[in-house]
Amino acid sequence: MRFEFVCSDPDVLSVHVDCDRAVAVPRTLNRQGPNWSLDVILPPADQLARLEYRFQLRGPEQDLLVLDDTNPRWVPSVFGERSEWVAPGYRPPWWLTARAVPGEYDAMALSGRTREPVPVTVWRPSGIPDREPLPLLLCHDGPEYDQLARLTRYAAALIGEGILPPHRIALAQPVRRDAWYSGSPRYLRTVAGPGLDQVMQRYAVRSPIVVMGASLGGLVSLLLGVEGNPMIGGVFSQSGSFFHKATDPMERGFRRFGRISERVAELLATERADRPLRVGMTCGVLEENAANNRVMARALAAAGHTVSYAEVPDLHNYIAWRDALDPHLTAVLTDLWT
Repeated sequence: MRFEFVCSDPDVLSVHVDCDRAVAVPRTLNRQGPNWSLDVILPPADQLARLEYRFQLRGPEQDLLVLDDTNPRWVPSVFGERSEWVAPGYRPPWWLTARAVPGEYDAMALSGRTREPVPVTVWRPSGIPDREPLPLLLCHDGPEYDQLARLTRYAAALIGEGILPPHRIALAQPVRRDAWYSGSPRYLRTVAGPGLDQVMQRYAVRSPIVVMGASLGGLVSLLLGVEGNPMIGGVFSQSGSFFHKATDPMERGFRRFGRISERVAELLATERADRPLRVGMTCGVLEENAANNRVMARALAAAGHTVSYAEVPDLHNYIAWRDALDPHLTAVLTDLWT
């Protein structure tokens, strides 16, 4: 698909496209009179349905990152707003505008082996007593998943439509994300042991619990499922950072690469699961993580876990993960909870 980047700022020295490096297109715009432009061929829609980008402007005194002022579409991200290109036929999820049940939030702090407590916000459907047993979904990077991927809106809509049963969501905040989510034994023991115990002291929980996350959150969710509380019966990982020396040499500079690759190697070498899980996985078809996700999905299935793996036409961002919640998370939750 052909797309033209256009920047209308005549007073800068150069303009570059700032977007996911997995998209192999030229990045430098060319001066065309008062404007800058770049004509590119993007991957087909079955590989890339959306692209988030900004312009990097080099000026005589300072450099700036700005949105595309010729494009009215933009989306929020962890690192600020991005302009958005969408392929013809792209549609946001149906559940964003569906009937939804009202919900409420409660704050908690889970204490255990970690240096700091793990802040958790529990979303729950309104009007259901805390001691009524409901299924529980534990989400890593919970505040970001809620704000950027609209996770509780998804839950409220699917409960409202009768697709999922009423359930609660524990939105875990990543205080020390790289340390905790890279396979930290202290974090795993805290959440799997006293952390979940504290949640279940406050709310009645009907097992199995499902744990989810994206990127490093997908890794730590799988580790919790494999090694953690026996009430955990399901894992949902999106673009999981299953770094391994064979598939991810470009990640060797990451500080936690050694620990992650060791834990991933252990998972890949497991011949038979002690406790088979229902595992759902999604990853962008063009992502750098796609290779390690394919390897992990095959290894988990060979070890006896029930695995569904889907590659989606997007990249490593929360809108991509939002768009893949249904049907892929829905399938995991319906398999375990209905």
